[in-house]
Amino acid sequence: MSEPRSAPTVGQVVLGKRLQDLRERAGLKREEAARVLRVAAGTIRRMETAEVSLKIPYVQLLLNAYGITDDEARGFIELTEEANKPGWWQRFHDVLPGWFSMYVSLEGAAGLIRAYEPHFVPGLLQTEDYARAIMLGGAVGQTDTADIERHVALRMERQSLLTRPDAPRLWVIMDETVLRRPVGGPGVMRAQVERLIDATELPHVTLQIAEFASGHHPGTYGPFVLFRFVVPELPDMVYSEYLTGAVYLDARTEVASHLEVLDRMAAQAATAQRTKEILKDLRKEL
Repeated sequence: MSEPRSAPTVGQVVLGKRLQDLRERAGLKREEAARVLRVAAGTIRRMETAEVSLKIPYVQLLLNAYGITDDEARGFIELTEEANKPGWWQRFHDVLPGWFSMYVSLEGAAGLIRAYEPHFVPGLLQTEDYARAIMLGGAVGQTDTADIERHVALRMERQSLLTRPDAPRLWVIMDETVLRRPVGGPGVMRAQVERLIDATELPHVTLQIAEFASGHHPGTYGPFVLFRFVVPELPDMVYSEYLTGAVYLDARTEVASHLEVLDRMAAQAATAQRTKEILKDLRKEL
């Protein structure tokens, strides 16, 4: 009935939540919905949380049980078929960890992406040479040249979302350390700084640098990204990465804490205009 996968697409997450909403409106418990499909209640839960793919025949049975009209059901089925299509990033399944494929899906669906980065330029703003240098220097046990080039290609393709007509707003706070740590040599760093200067000219991109002189700030625990979405079914979500995986947080209290940290850092960091001047001065040094 269902196929487990490394990570759902955002469309599958949204439809799972809508399916849950329809069930609850119909006044049915998961156990009752499960009897319609002759499956365990846990299967209904996994469908609603997008842990498994939504199979069309079973979706149709559930919609009928929930009292959905034929016209509404047809629209839901069409959306399900669209959501079940593989995301573009799944072409990179050979090198893309399951825990990161969800990130790429969320990134593409977000209306606002806010990030704090203490170590490196964020992937959406990296040059190809900078990305390659990071991969070569930090991919422990993963130094196969072909795999590294696949990772770089994935990262470059992700950046296309910044040139879409409906591009999300990107607001990044970087520690000054990011600019002071040499990656790939002076030529690579100069090109990377120029890329950041170009990014500051984009109307939907805001860059701020947390300067050493500004002292300690509340985000020094580690990098994280906060996503905000246009679709109402998706709550704000925070992504926090560690060496071999990542966690996704959507509890209101946790998201609110990260949002407060971002706001406090934004007030303390160099302004967007001052950041542009810092980048131009740094370019002269390289």
